[in-house]
Amino acid sequence: MLDLHRLRLLREVHLRGSLAAAATALRYSPSAVSQQLAVLEREVGVPLLEKVGRGVRLTAQAQILVGHTEVVLERLELAEAEVAASLRDVTGTVRVACFQTVALSLMPSMLDHVRTAYPRLRVELSQVDPDVSMPALQARDYDLAVAEEFPGRPQPLLTGLDREEVGPDPLRLALPPSLADREITDLAQLADQPWIVEPPTKPARHWVTTICRAAGFEPDVLHESADMLLNARLVETGHGVALLPDLVWQGAPPPVAVRDLPGGRAYRQIYTAARVGSGHHPAITAVRAALRAAHSAASISGPSESADELFGNPVPE
Repeated sequence: MLDLHRLRLLREVHLRGSLAAAATALRYSPSAVSQQLAVLEREVGVPLLEKVGRGVRLTAQAQILVGHTEVVLERLELAEAEVAASLRDVTGTVRVACFQTVALSLMPSMLDHVRTAYPRLRVELSQVDPDVSMPALQARDYDLAVAEEFPGRPQPLLTGLDREEVGPDPLRLALPPSLADREITDLAQLADQPWIVEPPTKPARHWVTTICRAAGFEPDVLHESADMLLNARLVETGHGVALLPDLVWQGAPPPVAVRDLPGGRAYRQIYTAARVGSGHHPAITAVRAALRAAHSAASISGPSESADELFGNPVPE
């Protein structure tokens, strides 16, 4: 019988890319991980790791073992979920990874709801961007990850994860004071303006670049930051235009003029991801429901509301 603990070590090396990274994640020494995997190799009877430069990679036989290990771990999480569902109280700990705007705007309300409805449920919140949190969720560093999807940029889920919608978040033009009274009927009217955008690795940057090119121009990126609050502040102080989600204003009237995109509304979709085996665990179900309730309570505008109706902006004549 193969040892599950050693199989999990092999899986960690596969997910994290090296013996050292797996050891760090598990708080072992690299030598301890190496020794345990050597024992696993003797149990299996074939090499599981091969050297590549200064690192290692899994052999074909090791990949087979990792695939079966994933199935076993998923079944164990299903068993835990079923046992938890048989109990009256929702208890335990849920480790949630969430990106900045949702963390600031929705998480406090979600935590209030959980504390009131499920006093024995502990929620541990970490601010982590989706490009980091999703692989970390797969590696079991978190139990639930909050992510975003921009128009025309579908995000494929990593193996073994499920998805559940939280709700839409409108994306609107945020204009500096110098443009507050200008009517924007074509995005090309802003071709001569400095733009404030996220870094090239972020989905939001790709989306902004795509719609600007569709309007016939390349955005003149003057300021670049993954911090949406900084981007909003730069717009407010007159340093450029940006496309920002409504959640960045945290339910308060924005201090800048905001406009719907010419030609139609745009939304990013907020969703949660969990591992398939634990997705129906009562604790995770409770946190997901509380987050949806926080989104509803935040009065995120839907397709029937314009930016001017929502925020009370003066309509340019």
